[in-house]
Amino acid sequence: VFDSSNKLLVNSEIQKSHKNIRHQKFVLLDMQHQQQRRKLCGCKMWYVVEHRWFEQWKEFVETGDQNSPSFPGQINNTELFEDLDSYHLKERLVENEDFVLVPAEAWHKLQAWYGMVDGQPPLERKVVDLPSTLKVEIYPVEVFLCLHSNIENVITAEFSRADSILSIQKAMCQAFSVPSSSECRLWIKSLDSSCERLRNVHMSVLDACLSSGMTVIMETRNADGTWPSSRPQIMRNSAEEQDSYRGQPGVCGLTNLGNTCFMNSALQCLSNTPPLTEYFLQSSYLEELNFTNPLGMKGEIAEAYADVIKQMWSGRHYSVVPRVFKTKVGHFASQFLGYQQHDSQELLSFLLDGLHEDLNRVKNKEYIELRDADGRPDQEVAEEAWRNHRRRNDSVIVDTFHGLFKSTLVCPECHKVSVTFDPFCYLSVPLPVSKERVMEVFFVSLDPYAKPVQHRVVVPKAGKVSDLCSALSEMTKVPPTQMVVADVFNHRFYKIYNADESLSCILDRDDIFQQEEEQVLLALYLRERSHYRDYGSGSSSYGTTLFGHPLLLNVPRSSCNEEALYKLFLQRLSLDACRDSSRTSDTSSEPPAEQMPQPCKVTEEEKEEEKLEQACSPTVLANEQPAKRRACRKKRKSLFTIQAVNSNGMTERGTKDGGTQPYVAIDWDPEMKKRFYNENEAEKYVKHTSMEVPQQQTTVQLQECIELFTTVETLEEENPWYCPVCKKHQLATKKLDLWSLPEVLIIHLKRFSYTKFTREKLDSIVEFPLRDLDFSACLLRKNLSNGEPLSRYDLIAVSNHYGGLRDGHYTSYAKNKDNGQWYYFDDSKVTYAREDQIVTNAAYVLFYHRQDQIRKPTLPAPDDITSCKAEDTELGSAASYFNMETE
Repeated sequence: VFDSSNKLLVNSEIQKSHKNIRHQKFVLLDMQHQQQRRKLCGCKMWYVVEHRWFEQWKEFVETGDQNSPSFPGQINNTELFEDLDSYHLKERLVENEDFVLVPAEAWHKLQAWYGMVDGQPPLERKVVDLPSTLKVEIYPVEVFLCLHSNIENVITAEFSRADSILSIQKAMCQAFSVPSSSECRLWIKSLDSSCERLRNVHMSVLDACLSSGMTVIMETRNADGTWPSSRPQIMRNSAEEQDSYRGQPGVCGLTNLGNTCFMNSALQCLSNTPPLTEYFLQSSYLEELNFTNPLGMKGEIAEAYADVIKQMWSGRHYSVVPRVFKTKVGHFASQFLGYQQHDSQELLSFLLDGLHEDLNRVKNKEYIELRDADGRPDQEVAEEAWRNHRRRNDSVIVDTFHGLFKSTLVCPECHKVSVTFDPFCYLSVPLPVSKERVMEVFFVSLDPYAKPVQHRVVVPKAGKVSDLCSALSEMTKVPPTQMVVADVFNHRFYKIYNADESLSCILDRDDIFQQEEEQVLLALYLRERSHYRDYGSGSSSYGTTLFGHPLLLNVPRSSCNEEALYKLFLQRLSLDACRDSSRTSDTSSEPPAEQMPQPCKVTEEEKEEEKLEQACSPTVLANEQPAKRRACRKKRKSLFTIQAVNSNGMTERGTKDGGTQPYVAIDWDPEMKKRFYNENEAEKYVKHTSMEVPQQQTTVQLQECIELFTTVETLEEENPWYCPVCKKHQLATKKLDLWSLPEVLIIHLKRFSYTKFTREKLDSIVEFPLRDLDFSACLLRKNLSNGEPLSRYDLIAVSNHYGGLRDGHYTSYAKNKDNGQWYYFDDSKVTYAREDQIVTNAAYVLFYHRQDQIRKPTLPAPDDITSCKAEDTELGSAASYFNMETE
């Protein structure tokens, strides 16, 4: 009577008479057999039946008499319930004493034959897959359900541990009349009141560790794209004003959280990439979140990105605070932790990869061994490579951004040719690099009457300090051997360079000092004494503060004494700064001799000293006798004192200087400095005619950069290729060719150049088209079949970088997909933009959309934007901008 599946075989005659005792015997035998082999049977659903009723039915069937007094009547589970209002099962019921379990097929027959007592629910129970066994759960999980918007309205529901979280969500939508189109998310509130997100709705109740007594809270996304549990707080505008704002969706700023302009720029570009944004706005990502991918972020990056996009495209925000997104990025990519400045392209690379893995439709990646072309046709190898790529990588990111290029490596020794086809998510194209460098330097002559002169010189980019001196020598006629190059920072000599040092370590603006042979090169600092003594240092000396520009002086070895140095320093400073600042309004007069302090000692070279004093004070009275002046001079204080210092300008010499470079400081009394040191005069300099020649801005075409990308190059020593024929690493030649292009093509302009010798940013203007960027000449694959994508692209977004290597600011231009208008995004500020503003030397990452996929704008462009000036096209007044802080 049983087949291989342990199911009852009945003939049509038995089916016609459902009360036939013989038929019921077969059901009983089948039921007992399944109960004995519960672990092996395929039944996933069982029903609880009160034991006494079951035994009575069993007796009735075994007697074989349809008129027996043991007829069981309606199925009655009353003895199993605590009460008949809630129909809760009694605690600690025991199988085969209080109840029996019958398989679903038998239950349906019993119910059809005997029916149930009115009002009693069938006690359906599922088989749960526990770690070590399969078990029918008698007591399901009993949880409390409520909405985030109405915590007080709680209902009780039971779910099997085998049920999915999605089934709970659907039950809640039905119970609370939530539209099925609403985007929801669930939270578990434990008995200790802690809350946790139920991210994976396809997970079972058992795997989600949901247990009886817990509360499940459901929230639905607000119309402005936020969630009730993380409602943004308005900083400057009231909530009413925020809720009443209606703007163009997508035209929304992003608050700078502290050096996060790089992130904001990248987000604005991706936000204005139509296929990706529509994918998130339509909530297509919810069905494709991959929570098990070990290479992903458990879906958290995709969810955080979705939240930002839905807020930006709700049309209800001037500006959004991406704080949660920033936190998630830092959590999964430690290089973005904190609030340091980073690179927008690096953030884009991480984000695209993270979104891909979080949304990868491939749940179990199979191992695929990559094969070399080995002489096979390119078409065959390319199709195989793309097919293998899609077997492991299938997501909206692959659909939108991934292309394929051909890589050809040639061994320089055995000439082995290796051809592979590799996927790419963006193109990093190089810029033509000039071999020369323009530097602006200050030339400081030994002549005390000559002011510093600013020069602009052209030097080899990989040159040495001696090349800089040679270039300047042509302008100054001073031999390069008599020049010293120094980097001045914060009133100190940051570094004094040797002639054979590389120019790559020198900034564009440095000081060059003239020196003479057979002299001592003395580094001179200017310091001002404070009005109080520095008792904290353990001495009674005065504290000092550096000011002004330091100087380099050539001093004859015979003059390296205090008396001689005082005269030299006074002479060097006399024309630059020694003016009575209390009488600066009268530029025709100089301080009289009696106001010019001199050393107390009388030197043997009195005549020279008098001449020096005359030079410093030409208004000295003619009838004043030299002897009188000398007598007065003995009574006066020195203008400044001379101290030996270390390279940092500290009085105590440091051992690190080693005495190789003498440093001295002249310490000014505050009153003397105020009277006789004119800081405005000391800061003056002269511009050489070379500074008047305007610098030519280098301009290159984007097509040149793409051609450079596909040019043959030799691998660097740090990245050799292992030749399978030579059995060793080789510096092979490598060539990349474009094979197929994606719907959205991202082009990264490699403005930041890092080599073994140099680090620089290239400020060349790259001329890139806003429309009709044609790759037909660049694609290696020439013969496209009918219906295959075209190779023409239109620009949709640009990430900009302003500034240098160590600092800078990121912004973006982007074209709104709905109205076709260009906008300029500068953190929280958004303004209209004209097409003629977009191509600048700040362009860093370009986003192009293939023309065959571009949809026409669904809204008209704003009126009269093309006639507005850039400074007059700000969206709203300054008072309308505000920040939002997300909990």
